[in-house]
Amino acid sequence: MPKTDPRVDAYIAKAQPFAQPVMTHLRKLVHKVCPDVEETIKWGFTAFDYKGPFCTMASFKAHCAFGFWKTKLIPDPDGILSRDSMGSLGKITSIKDLPSDKVLTAFLKAAMKLNEEGVKLPKPKKTATPKPLIIPDYVLKALKKNKKALATFEAFAPSHRKEYVEWVTEAKTEETRNRRIANMMELLAEGKSRNWKYQQK
Repeated sequence: MPKTDPRVDAYIAKAQPFAQPVMTHLRKLVHKVCPDVEETIKWGFTAFDYKGPFCTMASFKAHCAFGFWKTKLIPDPDGILSRDSMGSLGKITSIKDLPSDKVLTAFLKAAMKLNEEGVKLPKPKKTATPKPLIIPDYVLKALKKNKKALATFEAFAPSHRKEYVEWVTEAKTEETRNRRIANMMELLAEGKSRNWKYQQK
């Protein structure tokens, strides 16, 4: 007997009429291909576990979705699997939108094998180290003339410093740039960030 969860029965029963036969079909196929799978409710929708996260099934107002936990690692020579956030099979509105049971079975077996072998998803690549903020000489010169402004600027988080520097350097004319520098010094001397008005509660 398949290891079913009554919460999944309730989830399917509450789904839109079009989604119920789709999810019932997918559920039966998952249990058929992987008899040891365990179903549960995670993140508000149906999840299947087999030696770790296996696949998920969700219902929405106008479509339902089915996704493999390790979609990126499953062989897909015909390009059937979707890599977007809508699930591995895209938006499903009827059983006709599903690949054949033979194809789905192959995907399920591949996903099972990945979990059996303990294959993990590759860790996301670390984002590149942010570029250091380049402060123009004319800004440094103005800061050195105003101790209060300099102290505030140095105490600010990098994001606040960047807001000021970009605001000044984006000026189209020298007159505008000088006016912005003067305004920057006044605000910094008062301990205010560039967008201090929007940060007040």
